[in-house]
Amino acid sequence: MTHIAALQAVVTADPADGEPSAAELDAIEHEMPLITAEVELLDARITTLDRTPSELDARRLRRARRVLAARRALVNRGSGRLEVGA
Repeated sequence: MTHIAALQAVVTADPADGEPSAAELDAIEHEMPLITAEVELLDARITTLDRTPSELDARRLRRARRVLAARRALVNRGSGRLEVGA
């Protein structure tokens, strides 16, 4: 009887590959102020889609625009890119 065996490495993913690496988690944490600011800006914009912005909405938009400051701070701290596998 001839045994049939795979000639290549296992095709299915290793369960350990399903989680982000420490470097990837550090990069995400590094970018978290920018991510949070972008979410706040998007939320403020969504609330004004179907109506005229109120004074409160305008304040939320101004406050949420701190995304630009967060992006600038992120770029000044490093490359600002997530380098996977580095």
